[in-house]
Amino acid sequence: MSTEPSWDLYRTFAAVLREGSLSGAARALGLTQPTVARHIDALEASLGAALFVRTQRGLSPTDLALELAPYAELLGSTSAALLRTAHGGSDDVSGTVRISASEVVGMEHLPGILTRIRRAHPRLTLELSLSNTVDDLAQRKADVAVRMVRPTQQALVARRIGTLALGLHAHKAYLADRTPPRTLADLRDHDLIGYDVETPAIRGIVERFPELSRSAFAFRADNDVAQLAAIRAGFGIGVCQCAVARRDPELVHLLPDALSIDLEVWVVMHEDLRTSARCRAVFDGLVDGLGAIVDRR
Repeated sequence: MSTEPSWDLYRTFAAVLREGSLSGAARALGLTQPTVARHIDALEASLGAALFVRTQRGLSPTDLALELAPYAELLGSTSAALLRTAHGGSDDVSGTVRISASEVVGMEHLPGILTRIRRAHPRLTLELSLSNTVDDLAQRKADVAVRMVRPTQQALVARRIGTLALGLHAHKAYLADRTPPRTLADLRDHDLIGYDVETPAIRGIVERFPELSRSAFAFRADNDVAQLAAIRAGFGIGVCQCAVARRDPELVHLLPDALSIDLEVWVVMHEDLRTSARCRAVFDGLVDGLGAIVDRR
């Protein structure tokens, strides 16, 4: 009868997949490279199959490794959630809470809000995961999430906060020697900033505003923070949150009547965490903090 592999082996396997090398996984996990290599060897021996092919460029995952990847990630997120739960009593506002948010929200809005939450509850440890993808709260990849779309999963506690408007913006330095666009058609005479890969959400925006098609962009990035940085640098005209742009007197809102996109803002957590004092404190803190930023509609 074979011995079931330790969870540690799957955690190491997932890290090697993410980092693409033994050395990278070792740095991420705080282990030595020989230890990571032993973990992979032990897991391969237990499974009776190879997980990686060693090449001159590093490690290439086998088909089996790619099939196992989502299960290993689930084990990792479950293990992390177990530790977060164990380290914080249900009636005690202490321990670790993992928060998921979009890139711009996490970079531009949450630092101040999380600072206030921490000052109110100094025994809290806050983890922030930034991604424009929607983390699965049912799998406990995060405890509390700020989402820019209406939640569709079941068993969630969700609060709609309001909306964040998106609009066209440019730095005054860019507009100094340019004629500002008077219509959306005038955008073809400007340097536009936008996405590289078209997602379903972006496709819906392009259907409304074909002037924002990929071919029109002089600068392309799939990271919203990189697009915002390009706008601030004076590269050209791009779409960003109006609430963010209003904080910078050097940014000009262009064509507000012609192009406006509203994003719903939700704070959500799994219903199993409603009795957790630390998760509830973070949930309520996010609701209050974001409520002061969003448009109430």
